[in-house]
Amino acid sequence: MKHVLALSTLYPNAVNPRFGTFVARSLEALAKRGDWRVTLVNPIGLPPLALGRYRPLAELAPVSIENGVTVHRPHFTLIPRIGARRNAAAIARAVLPLVQRIRAETPIDVLDAQFFFPDGPAAAEIAQATGLPLSIKARGSDISFWGEQGFARQQMLDAARAATGLLAVSRELAGQMAAMGMDAGKITLHYTGLDRDRFRPLGHTQLRSQLSREISFAMPDNAPLLACVGALIERKGQAIAIAALRDIPGARLVLAGQGEDEARLRALAISEGVADRVHFAGSIDHDLMPLILSAADVMVLPTVSEGLANAWVEALACGTPVITCDVGGAREIITCDTAGRLVARNPEAVAAGINAVLNNPPAREAVAALTEDFSWDANAAALAAHYERLTDAA
Repeated sequence: MKHVLALSTLYPNAVNPRFGTFVARSLEALAKRGDWRVTLVNPIGLPPLALGRYRPLAELAPVSIENGVTVHRPHFTLIPRIGARRNAAAIARAVLPLVQRIRAETPIDVLDAQFFFPDGPAAAEIAQATGLPLSIKARGSDISFWGEQGFARQQMLDAARAATGLLAVSRELAGQMAAMGMDAGKITLHYTGLDRDRFRPLGHTQLRSQLSREISFAMPDNAPLLACVGALIERKGQAIAIAALRDIPGARLVLAGQGEDEARLRALAISEGVADRVHFAGSIDHDLMPLILSAADVMVLPTVSEGLANAWVEALACGTPVITCDVGGAREIITCDTAGRLVARNPEAVAAGINAVLNNPPAREAVAALTEDFSWDANAAALAAHYERLTDAA
């Protein structure tokens, strides 16, 4: 059995159970195959005084076994808000001794970074010190946002040169990476996975009533139901979705997610006169998400940047068309009107796209069929093949 050690700054834990769940599902599926041992290092950034919201993070178990994956959580020193420039180096210093100890017990075949920043530059330092083959994955904002920050861009380009291979979650993102100066010949497309048992059309007649009880939000059967899934941050575009309600008579909007933009969004819903039609559901349990997406008529996400959003794929798998913007890998998912619409990032265009779907809704089974190639098993098989290529090249 070969052994991959993956580094991921975002990974679910008892304090933040929704962080990086897609990373966990991918690596768990890889471990389940039986041909790769999977060790995950989830560095926990703590300020010099771990008070307030940092205290529970400081108390997380340093090592655990989670769904077949051995998870280590070493600490590194974090300077909140202003320390991004040094985070990769701080992570490398904290993680390298751990990697060396793990390697002494069980040889490591591949080192893997699950995000391009800060994980990639940190992993590149560790790879240089250990001589291990290195894979780095790009997921979206790690390229589109951090790639615009001069210091991060340079760190990522240096890491890409040091890497044996690179992964991108969409063809469009692979193009962005090449345009930044990364070697296109190193880049392999690696689409997200999907829990096909969980994300599927749920068609029972009391679906909306059940959801209404679950989240304590009145949703009349004759009113359009819109779902918006994503962290409540400006770039996700919830403000645009709220403003679009003015032109969608009677529609209800459920915002699934939490984040720093919540207070502003609540004030906007009031000022737009639609507060009674917007529900802030907060962080949603993964078992409840399929219920929300299956009950919704449309999933709307007027985002400014994505790699390939898991929320797009999960909504389609539940039979729900998607209204989003022409960003990232959206064109690779929204390929026809059955899947939804790609619209301009303004309330009028978003409302027009939603109304177009509501006026001619596609069959849910036809929408769900568009995701038949997505599964965590397929994701894990592609990941295993990628790692095999890297070990053969080493």
